[in-house]
Amino acid sequence: MTTGRASTRTVGDAIRRLREEAGLSLGQLAEKSKVSKSYLWNLENREEDKRPSAKVLFEIAKALNVTLADLYGHSLTVVAEPVIDPALEKLADEEGLVAADVRMLASIEFRGEAPKTVERWRYIYQAIRTSRELDRR
Repeated sequence: MTTGRASTRTVGDAIRRLREEAGLSLGQLAEKSKVSKSYLWNLENREEDKRPSAKVLFEIAKALNVTLADLYGHSLTVVAEPVIDPALEKLADEEGLVAADVRMLASIEFRGEAPKTVERWRYIYQAIRTSRELDRR
């Protein structure tokens, strides 16, 4: 999966392409990233000779205002926070549910519909908690 930009073959190719897209010279990127100009040149032109550390790649990505995934030609999957139904929110408050449990419950639908009442949410939550015992058998 790519980021929607032209695909690149190596991290060095990506650095060069992203640097040029940002309108930066090699010297300007070196200054912004605190990575030496000669090291950047080697990454862009002779990557097989270099294995940059995660810290170096992070500094380059930060200077280019891109993600590490962009340097590798991958896209990040962003998962949107689920919308929490008011009835589920009320159950969460009453039961003191942790955020992870609330998110899990918010993802539940039966035949395309989520529960609409506190009682139904409570029933589902208790069924899930109770079913853990079945896994222990």
